[in-house]
Amino acid sequence: MPAADKPAGSLDELGEFALIEQITADLETSAAVRLGPGDDAAVIRPDGDVVVSTDTLVAGVHFRTDWSLAHEVGQRAVAQSVADLEAMGARPVALVAAFTAPGDLPAAWAKQCAQGMRLEAARSRSVLVGGDVTSGRDITITVTVLGDLQGRPPVIRGGARPGDVVAVCGRLGWSAAGLAVLRRGFRSPRAVVEAYKVPEVPYGQGVIAATAGATAMIDISDGLLADLGHVARASGVRVDLERERFTVPEPIQAVAAATGADPWSFLLGGGEDHGLVATFPDGAHLPADWHRIGGIAEGEPEVLIDGGLWSGESGWSHFGR
Repeated sequence: MPAADKPAGSLDELGEFALIEQITADLETSAAVRLGPGDDAAVIRPDGDVVVSTDTLVAGVHFRTDWSLAHEVGQRAVAQSVADLEAMGARPVALVAAFTAPGDLPAAWAKQCAQGMRLEAARSRSVLVGGDVTSGRDITITVTVLGDLQGRPPVIRGGARPGDVVAVCGRLGWSAAGLAVLRRGFRSPRAVVEAYKVPEVPYGQGVIAATAGATAMIDISDGLLADLGHVARASGVRVDLERERFTVPEPIQAVAAATGADPWSFLLGGGEDHGLVATFPDGAHLPADWHRIGGIAEGEPEVLIDGGLWSGESGWSHFGR
């Protein structure tokens, strides 16, 4: 594109290397990072086995620029990736991000998105150590996060055993309620809209659960029932949930009343809150901020609510529901 045709303040005008320089300027580091941005790759030095996870956000699929500010998109990209490491009982250490965008995107949007990544990385006690920038038709952000098990074994989905209790840490249904509000053209209750735009991951609780003896764990990205279904199948057990152990928050009640939805569809089927659900041995002391919601029994790998199957929305699948 000729220089005269490049939109003022766009990525085309700024250029790839200037954008990278501005994004990586003054990045924080940590003792686990031996070499940060500026070379062909970063170098980290963990204490134990390394856990790796990656997630991609695509404009129009996972976020909308008319709903979310740039820094909120960046925060969300980091949060959902780190949540996967929390679910393994790992301590997040470092992350890299690949950013694709059309050349006419304002450079300010890209830089604000990167600032959001840095902010959320700091909240998770990890650091951004590099990545890639390229041009493309749509805005896409892929975050790969590296975590340290610090000598502990990973907490996997297949470790639940009959007699275990099921406990949850973090929000349920808030993001789904926020999405329902936004789809109707509203912006309130603000609490659920903010929860949709930037999930509130219970950082540090994965390690706490692992230390407390969690036998299986997963982050709630597709919905509580869907994700516990993964645990049931991987462990070969039945999950029994008890409705009386749940609380329906007031903002979710308000959204359900306004939209005519069942509030339980948000709690049980709503994803992208990125809280954690885990199983613990019966009699184990649950860590603070973890709340029992049911138990594990022998039987067909399925999830029951008060002894029966749930007939409502049970979670998200990208390629079919």
